[in-house]
Amino acid sequence: MADSALASAARKSAWLAGGVAGAGAAALAYGSLIERNLFGLREETVRVLPAGSSPLRILHLSDIHFVPGQERKVRWLQSLADLEPDLVVNTGDNLSHPHAVPPVLEALKPLMRFQGVFVPGSNDYYAPVLKNPFTYFTGPSKHKHTPRELPWNLLFTAFRDAGWQDLTNTTALMELGGLRLNFSGMDDPHLSRDEYPGFDDLPAGTDSSAPEVRIGVAHAPYRRVLNQFTDGGAEIILAGHTHGGQVCIPGYGALVSNCDLPTWQARGLTSWAHGGRRIPLNVSAGIGTSRFAPVRFACRPEAVLLTLAARDS
Repeated sequence: MADSALASAARKSAWLAGGVAGAGAAALAYGSLIERNLFGLREETVRVLPAGSSPLRILHLSDIHFVPGQERKVRWLQSLADLEPDLVVNTGDNLSHPHAVPPVLEALKPLMRFQGVFVPGSNDYYAPVLKNPFTYFTGPSKHKHTPRELPWNLLFTAFRDAGWQDLTNTTALMELGGLRLNFSGMDDPHLSRDEYPGFDDLPAGTDSSAPEVRIGVAHAPYRRVLNQFTDGGAEIILAGHTHGGQVCIPGYGALVSNCDLPTWQARGLTSWAHGGRRIPLNVSAGIGTSRFAPVRFACRPEAVLLTLAARDS
């Protein structure tokens, strides 16, 4: 009788282990073959403009991580031009392969006819490396070996030639839709290249009647960066880098943010508070993945269409 009970327990354990392994394999197949290609658009309205201002529509792109051959991603990116945004904000990590510049520029070409600004991410500068994917869950990723440099200068030159403004550790002023947009941008904080430039004061002789909105832009939303933007008077901050956690638990969310941002803010429109101020923070879950970890689970890829609207009062 005891032997029979042991045999039954062994069969149940084996069945359970097989079921868990099968579920894991199914989840991996879904995440790598299906969900990472389920590109979508998240739409948000944020009331940050001065009273009486007309709405401003911003298309926020981040973490494209392009690899040659991703034709579905090309077609989807090109289709975003149909949204006719007023402005495109690109928060970096466009590349994931040394030969990705020509196809990613082809994918973005219809969008480059709109006004735009951009900042770099680490995977614009350096190619990803093959490593154990589980190390992603142990803390922010680091380059342990000399990384392979990507042709980022060709990418950024093309952006600038199209009229997109480079916000790498610098500021920019733009008149758009009756508004004065005051941008402050930083180089990638994940590589510790960030140098906060502040926000521009109104140049002498400039028409001061145009309502102003201050926008902070960075690739990786580290706390120090968010604090500096907030203290400097930003009214909204745009960032990416987190991939929304990339592999999430349904009903719970991200397990990691790949920086020191709280995991519950790894994706979406939330707010950031510091120094007595609280401002909107939009973190994009991004469009791609590293080519060595091509999986998303419970975290679909996204672009974000932000409508900046006037405050109620």
